[in-house]
Amino acid sequence: MIRRLLQLLLIFSTALLALPAAATAIVDVAAVKAAQARGAIIWDVRAAPLYRKGHIPGAVSIGDAGNVLRNAVTEDFIDTAQIDKILGNAGIDPSKEIVVYAERGNPYAYFGRFAIRFFGGDKVSVFHDGIEGWQDAGNPVETADAQRPVVALKLTPRPELVASTEDVVTRAKAGAVQIVDARTSGEYLGNDVRAIRGGHIPGALNIPYEQNWKDPETNAKMSRRQVPDNKGAGLAPADALKALYAKLDPNKETVVYCQSGVRAAETAAVLETLGFNKVKVYDSSWLGYASRLDAPVERETFFNVGAMNGRLASMQRKIDELERMIGELHSNHGTKGACPAGKTC
Repeated sequence: MIRRLLQLLLIFSTALLALPAAATAIVDVAAVKAAQARGAIIWDVRAAPLYRKGHIPGAVSIGDAGNVLRNAVTEDFIDTAQIDKILGNAGIDPSKEIVVYAERGNPYAYFGRFAIRFFGGDKVSVFHDGIEGWQDAGNPVETADAQRPVVALKLTPRPELVASTEDVVTRAKAGAVQIVDARTSGEYLGNDVRAIRGGHIPGALNIPYEQNWKDPETNAKMSRRQVPDNKGAGLAPADALKALYAKLDPNKETVVYCQSGVRAAETAAVLETLGFNKVKVYDSSWLGYASRLDAPVERETFFNVGAMNGRLASMQRKIDELERMIGELHSNHGTKGACPAGKTC
């Protein structure tokens, strides 16, 4: 009897170890390899050329997920029936265990996780260190397109996981929710206007999503060639992250927004790892909020369409002049190089 109980306990323990950690929003390379061994779906959300340059073996792709799954103008999700076909043809079933990745720190990996969760998935994680982290650990990559069996999907969005514009406007007026603005300080202060209006939602705490990294200046340093790689975009230690969000109450509903929900998705996942259990991504984010002219805004500025058109016209004139000069150079070169009449060149 005791022997049988021990056998059952061993079987139960082994089964538990084999189960994916559904609540783990962010995973490391060891967890990715363990997920591979369980047969999990690995989803590379980068553009096709980057995917084909080298990806985690077995990882599937639909191309640049941020462009493929969203309307180019509103940056909201395209029709659900289209997403059914896109994900289904790639064998990406939200009901299965999924690990999403891109480059190290790239928020579009978190957008992929957000998309899976929004369309019904609960067993989805992000490999924050991405393709660089995979290769840094000495793991191989492959370049051939990986394929999974096509699945027939009929996805149902879960609006309870997101905050709508109407909800955010109402709550902002009442001051009834804590809000995190994951955009740059320039956007937050209204100096960098990327919608009809600039500024921020009243009461929002500005913590740019890069602050979640070991070195928030990594992208800027790489563009200036001050660092050789993007290791600084690795996730900051838990203690540093707790200090970063110390002003927030983890038990209170928290809404995170940015320009279109992508950067917000990364911050939302970080908050979940810190124990915040009522986190919502405001998917329409500043694009949706700024277009509601009755929505209150702090540091409000307006986009100057006339000035933009003037700059575009000036640029077009310069382009026209450059094309004219290039045309003249080609014409002169052709004249100088022509053979004199009656001679062979």
